Amino acid sequence: MNQQQNRPQSEPFTVEEVQRAIREGGRALVELAERVGRSVKKEGLTTNQIRNIYGLVKQIEMRMKAAQRQNTAGNWEHELVMLKPKMAYAAARASGRGAEILARVLSHAIDEVGSDARKFARFVDLFEAILAYHKAAGGR
Repeated sequence: MNQQQNRPQSEPFTVEEVQRAIREGGRALVELAERVGRSVKKEGLTTNQIRNIYGLVKQIEMRMKAAQRQNTAGNWEHELVMLKPKMAYAAARASGRGAEILARVLSHAIDEVGSDARKFARFVDLFEAILAYHKAAGGR
C-alpha cells in the first residue's frame, strides 16, 4: 500500500512522509512541502503566522552555526524541541486549521531531526519550501 493511501483524508501528509523528507531531502521533501504549503493556505494560514515561527527557526539556525564555528555544543536541540509548544499555542490562537496542520507536520519533523545537524538543515529546507509553496498558492 502506498503512503498516499495511508494518509487520512483530512491530512496533507503522513508521519512516514515527514520522516522520509527529513532523512532524504530532495524530491520527498519538495513533494511534501508542496502539499502542505497548498493545504495550509487553503485552510487559512497567513504568511505572518508562518513567518513568526520561521523567524524563531532562523534564530536557532544562526546560533547552531555559531556554536559549530566555535566548536561548542550549543543548545540548539533544546531550542528546536521548545518550538513544539510555541507552535501549539500559535495554532490554538489561530483561526482555521492551517496553523494546526503546520504545527503537526513541523512537530513530526522536529522529532525526526533529533540532534542531527544535517537533518536540522533539511528541516529548515522543508520549512522554507512550505513557505514558498504557501506563497505560490496565493498565501498572504
